[in-house]
Amino acid sequence: MVVSPECGIDGTAVTEQEAEALIEGTCFRTGPPRSVGVEVEWLVHQARAPHDPVARERLEAVHAVLRTLPLASGLSVEPGGQVELSSRPAPSLTECVSEVSADLEAVRTALHAHGLTLVGMGVDPWSPPRRFLREPRYDAMEACLDRTGPAGRALMCTSASVQVCLDAGHEEPGVMGFARRWWLAHHLGAVLVAAFANSPMAQGRSTGWLSTRQLMWTELDPGRSGGPSLAHDPRRAWVRRVLDAPVMCVRRDGGPWEVPDGLSFREWTRSRTMRPPTHADLEYHITTLFPPVRPRGHLELRMIDAQPGDDGWIVPLAVVTALFDDPGAATIANRAVGPLAERAAGAPAPHNPLWRDAARHGLADPDLKRAAVTCFAAALDALPRLGASTRVRDAVAAYADRYVRRGRSPADDVLTGTAAVARPLCR
Repeated sequence: MVVSPECGIDGTAVTEQEAEALIEGTCFRTGPPRSVGVEVEWLVHQARAPHDPVARERLEAVHAVLRTLPLASGLSVEPGGQVELSSRPAPSLTECVSEVSADLEAVRTALHAHGLTLVGMGVDPWSPPRRFLREPRYDAMEACLDRTGPAGRALMCTSASVQVCLDAGHEEPGVMGFARRWWLAHHLGAVLVAAFANSPMAQGRSTGWLSTRQLMWTELDPGRSGGPSLAHDPRRAWVRRVLDAPVMCVRRDGGPWEVPDGLSFREWTRSRTMRPPTHADLEYHITTLFPPVRPRGHLELRMIDAQPGDDGWIVPLAVVTALFDDPGAATIANRAVGPLAERAAGAPAPHNPLWRDAARHGLADPDLKRAAVTCFAAALDALPRLGASTRVRDAVAAYADRYVRRGRSPADDVLTGTAAVARPLCR
């Protein structure tokens, strides 16, 4: 789903109370779940020498071509040159898959003409972080994230993911209610990290984690990458999370953007340091927060590593959609992940033991494997009810057979050298 926050700094200053009301009124837009969307990020590699970096000139040339393509999805370029397609909200899983697949085919064809290819991995296994885009937003982001170490720069420039976007759900309680879906997202999220882990290497070496991308998120300031407490009402918890989170930058019409140190948005509304914050600043501030589940009216599930193969991204999209939007599958998923909640020790994701174990061990963890097997079976049972095509059902079934039932993920293929992308590392 494409979200285009206003980038201007003009407008009426927002007070703390107004900010609270705006966030609470827009974070969960409730109603019957009807729409699904996906954002797919890809690394861009040379087709014949994937372990060698792509020259800036080649990236600039191919990105210019990509921007001329008549795509239904929104196309954007990430700081390290990664390509992202953001679907429109689709009325069904089938339409979402069909539309994004067509766009990806057009993108791949254009890249092929330049000797380049899309690669689905959570973290580039070979290249160090290298900024491609030079824009005030990313200059400020880099300066801010560098304060907590190298993980932020690596996430900006070498990571890729599959992000699934779903409606928040009903206002009323129950398995399809927004409060229960919010709870499920934070516990099923650990299972998704484990089942789709696909980033065991960085800069040519094994990191000891099956999802190095998820490890990197835990190394950022929890105020920026952590979720809110699940012990409170979701709306109020998210309001507090947003207002108490550190401001990444104060934007300027000209010159570099300021990067304050330790200034929360709540404090900014009170002190009006540098200049008073506006409604547009609040919208922008929310886009600089990176919890694994982010409410933007709908729910963004942001914890899934990019997947291998042309159609690998379809599997997490289909599984998540089935487990959230089919009531029967949702009931089973809630029961399956219930026993995992205690392992989170009451700490917000991803900074808790459950999420760390998922990122490090994947489905080698018996509890996570048990939950994943149950959830994939429920998803496979639900997909025909959602009208999923044979192509989608077969992809999910094949993934369950190859990985989930065997307690593996694509990261294991990389480490054993059975994935094509891993072969240059095994010379």
